[in-house]
Amino acid sequence: MGNLECIVCKNRQFSPLYKGVVKCEECGHSTADMELSDEELFTIYKKNYFFGEEYSDYLGDRKLFQRNFRLRFKTLQRFLQAERHKSLLEIGCAYGFFLEIAQPYFEIAKGIDITEDGVKYAHDVLKLDCIQADFLTHPINEQSFDVVCMWDTIEHLRNPHLYIEKFAKNMPKGGLLAITTGDLDSFNSRFRREKWRLIHPPTHLHYFSRKTLQKMLSNYGYEVTYNQYCGNYRSIQHAAHNLLVLGYNKPDLYSSIMKIGLTNLPLYFNLFDITYTIARKVAN
Repeated sequence: MGNLECIVCKNRQFSPLYKGVVKCEECGHSTADMELSDEELFTIYKKNYFFGEEYSDYLGDRKLFQRNFRLRFKTLQRFLQAERHKSLLEIGCAYGFFLEIAQPYFEIAKGIDITEDGVKYAHDVLKLDCIQADFLTHPINEQSFDVVCMWDTIEHLRNPHLYIEKFAKNMPKGGLLAITTGDLDSFNSRFRREKWRLIHPPTHLHYFSRKTLQKMLSNYGYEVTYNQYCGNYRSIQHAAHNLLVLGYNKPDLYSSIMKIGLTNLPLYFNLFDITYTIARKVAN
């Protein structure tokens, strides 16, 4: 565990939670017990991540991903004020599926991600304002955005607190931060323990609960105004890939199911372990 410091409460005392994951003894925030370089992170999120590794076929599931993003955006719209929220930034924009939906509602809508193939598709095919870069080192972090979104992204970041700090530094009072991530304190997480589907370093580096996420946001002047569990539409192919390939390491069984057909049919899942948080900036 070395000189690990909790990003939520700055405590330095950790204890093992699961293999490769440690838990802060003060606040309970959990993190992967490893150090990754920039090069290693860029390697993880190459094209194969979206086609065969974490996802079976990211582009093939575009309609379902956008169905989910429309639900997320519909919730976010309840908190938007046209005269105040004119610019949006999406961290972890991938192939631009959310940004394509949100763009018409903002004067400025930008996306940033470290995946080269995804950003190229978003920029060249969907004609979106997206860049491939590390947000913490790119000049885009000096711009002011009224709304920042991170959909299933914050758990992938090596230093998520530094992202929140950057947002807070430049975001005007009243700005919004929208985040979805797993809830380590959810019933499903506590029941499944180390077999919980979201426990998989090194792609997931941080494991928040509602409590620890709210605490970290408050450290930088944000107040949570919405916090609910959200579900997702997934194709049978995606669900089978997650269960059989990623979960149980049975690629042969997965291949057999794929031959049956009807794998693009949608399924709706809500295991009440993905928390959707919207926070408003209330202080500098």
